[in-house]
Amino acid sequence: MPADPAVGAPPRTERALRPSHRARGALRRAAPALVLYAVARLAGLAVAATVALTTHRPVWAALGDSWDSRWYAHIARHGYGTVIPGRLPGTTRSDLAFFPLFPGLERGVATLAPISLTIAGLVVAWLSAGAAAWGIYAVGERLHGRRTGTFLVLLWGLLPHAVVETMAYSEPLMTALAAWSLYALLTRRWLWAGALALLAGLTRPNAIAVAVAVISAAGLALLRRKDLRRDWRIWAGAALAPLGWLGYAAWVGHRSGSPLGYFRIQREWGSRFDFGASEFHFVRRLFTDRGAAPHLAYDMAAAVLLAAVAAFVLLAMDRPPLSLVVYSFVLLVIAIGGTGFYASRPRFLLPAFPLLLPPALALTKARPRTAVVLIATVAAVSVTYGAYTLYYAHTAP
Repeated sequence: MPADPAVGAPPRTERALRPSHRARGALRRAAPALVLYAVARLAGLAVAATVALTTHRPVWAALGDSWDSRWYAHIARHGYGTVIPGRLPGTTRSDLAFFPLFPGLERGVATLAPISLTIAGLVVAWLSAGAAAWGIYAVGERLHGRRTGTFLVLLWGLLPHAVVETMAYSEPLMTALAAWSLYALLTRRWLWAGALALLAGLTRPNAIAVAVAVISAAGLALLRRKDLRRDWRIWAGAALAPLGWLGYAAWVGHRSGSPLGYFRIQREWGSRFDFGASEFHFVRRLFTDRGAAPHLAYDMAAAVLLAAVAAFVLLAMDRPPLSLVVYSFVLLVIAIGGTGFYASRPRFLLPAFPLLLPPALALTKARPRTAVVLIATVAAVSVTYGAYTLYYAHTAP
């Protein structure tokens, strides 16, 4: 098994430079990828804005004032405590299901700038998406070079559900923190990895994947190198990693009067873990029940999940650092193993950018004309489906 980059120190020349010089150099290298990412997302916004002209719903409202974004804005404005009736008799939906970091930042931006909470949510999401793209590039460059990093970012910006990256949702924020935490692991910055994992754990339920990745990388490093066992930073990073997620779950438990209160609230929302049984039955019915009304969002969700499983197999076969495999595996298990919100499953996998490493590597080896045709095809699907998601799907992305 090849040496895991997570146990290797940064290059000596990189360590010798000042942090500000390193950051500027890293940003210069990432600039082409970030420009391409911005072009990809602006193209998606342009198509969505064009469709908006026929629906009489402004694109900013579709992006920042729909579905989960409304819950985040309400938490930012009033704090926690809202409970509404659920879809099933005798059930409720509590805003405690939503983690606090995104609405906290949303409130902070709206307090500092004379803008509405809706616009503040979009500002947080767009800045987070930019930070995520940079972090994704950094991971790809670290592992396979600049071309792979660039394709990795571009593919992330052209996923079928990439429109969520420009919505007032928490996925861009989680992805940014996760990407930089994984990069910190690859460069043996244990405290940074743990601290960023802690913050990621305050964004979304599936962000526990970041903490598991940090702990697994630390465990592997300690197993392979006995000298690291005297390094307090690796222990501290591993200890910090799960505290954000565990802390919020504990706070919800205390507030609800039950140690497992958060999981009870999730069940009230129709979300629980059944090891993929409901997912299997749903996909089977999707392909075998000819009497069911067609729904593109469900068909796309099934296609994305199947593609994600195949991508994970290819990723594992390439034998990347353990942290990337563990992180992607946990996200995939959570997305497939849960119940409810089937159309949203691809969104749950947006932070799983390491799954895009196999196609990114393939694009680096493809002929330029082939790569251009493939990227153009993916882009057409992405921008079209993004507009459909915002205006015609009538289900949460």
